[in-house]
Amino acid sequence: MASDDVADLADSLAKTQVDEGELSYKGQGLKLDNAQSVEEMVKAIEEFDGLHALRLEGNTIGVEAAQTIAKALEKKSDLQCCHWSDMFTGRLRAEIPPALVSLGDALITAGARLKVLDLSDNAFGPDGVKGIEKLLKSATCHTLQELCALLYCQLIALGAPLQLKVFIAGRNRLENDGATALAQAFQLIGSLEEVHIPQNGINYQGVTALATAMQHNPQLRVLNLNDNTFTKRGAIAMAQALKHLRNVQVINFGDCLVRSEGASAIAETLREGLPILKELNLSFGEITEDAALEVARSVQHKDQLEKLDLNGIITHSNRKKHHIIVRIYLQTSKQSTSQHNSNQHYKTESITPRTPDVSTFLSFPSPDKLLRLGAKRSFLIQQQVDVLDASKTAEAFLKISSVYKEDDAEVKPTVLESIDAVLSKAFLTPSFQGLSFMSSLLVMLGLLKVQTFSLVCLRIVSSCFTWKYHVTKIGYECHFMLIFCHFHTVIVAKS
Repeated sequence: MASDDVADLADSLAKTQVDEGELSYKGQGLKLDNAQSVEEMVKAIEEFDGLHALRLEGNTIGVEAAQTIAKALEKKSDLQCCHWSDMFTGRLRAEIPPALVSLGDALITAGARLKVLDLSDNAFGPDGVKGIEKLLKSATCHTLQELCALLYCQLIALGAPLQLKVFIAGRNRLENDGATALAQAFQLIGSLEEVHIPQNGINYQGVTALATAMQHNPQLRVLNLNDNTFTKRGAIAMAQALKHLRNVQVINFGDCLVRSEGASAIAETLREGLPILKELNLSFGEITEDAALEVARSVQHKDQLEKLDLNGIITHSNRKKHHIIVRIYLQTSKQSTSQHNSNQHYKTESITPRTPDVSTFLSFPSPDKLLRLGAKRSFLIQQQVDVLDASKTAEAFLKISSVYKEDDAEVKPTVLESIDAVLSKAFLTPSFQGLSFMSSLLVMLGLLKVQTFSLVCLRIVSSCFTWKYHVTKIGYECHFMLIFCHFHTVIVAKS
């Protein structure tokens, strides 16, 4: 380890917070790759008597470093809280499961009884679940009260029922399969008071499953599904589920594309139920002005309502999205309630929508989301795509291509630059499976049947043709063209 690296680590460790029973390295941005890089941290853990909480969030931990930390945790039976969110930034997805296995096994060996386990914001996808499956099934997790992680049906398989009150799984790529599996677990748990599952690429099928599950958790107070895609069907299903819940205080369906029909269904539920609602967010949901006003009127009798957010409604004037925020601040007294019957309870202002992340764009691509990723979008997309998985690389290529617009001077170069970033990384990686990539690409385009290798007719989007000519200008064209020629030969031979 270089002397400068040692100095940087020493400086970071000097900032380590030690509260009562808690050892914190939160947000220090440490890059911990091997045993040597965590020597001081391991020493601190080993010497900490009565360690109840360990905070590692906001650092990046490799497999060897995780294994070394795990060794130190094997004797920490008093550990109750593991705050381990956002600790695999920049790591390959293949590194995450073995790192989690090491840490989980250490907790089991120690005989710890956890109350809080936070693995959110790690975006490790379905593969990462394998790394925590054994831990979740163990007695170590039977005492959990707060679970902030990516979980699937492994929750159902636990040896004892979880008495969870808070569940958080933000930005974990759950998508429909994960949401549906979670819904099955939520129905069995029945004790949830807060559910936070924002930015997970869930569309109406997953939302509908979650809606059914929420009805089995009567003490639910907070429901946050921000930045998933409800559409009308998902929003209507959720509105029906909310009719069965009396304790909900906070609903966040912002950026969920509930649309006007969904907003109207939610308004109907508001008129009939949710008596102690305090906050409702339906912003940027492609809601018309009429539907927004319907929602606003439906909450006028809610004495405890503090905030209604209908930012981004579609106005009658030009039918385009304006960044308009509509918030109603109601007071609990009858006098103030009567004052809110006039139109003066609407407050409007211009506001910029929240910047999406790369996983959100790739889940539901649009030109606007791509542009809103900012100047570093190409780098961010390049880092997000696992080029060691040829099929996922092909899928990312097609999703980026899908937002291409020939006549848009801003979108066109942005799409091409983003594709360049992904494919240059892929084809310049020695272990990249180029033939597998081409196979996946042709199958996804409908040009190749997997079973017979025979061609089928399909209209190809113009963006792919445009990219074909564009690719000859950059450094990986030889790799691509050789592979393409190889496939052309194979296809002709098989025809």
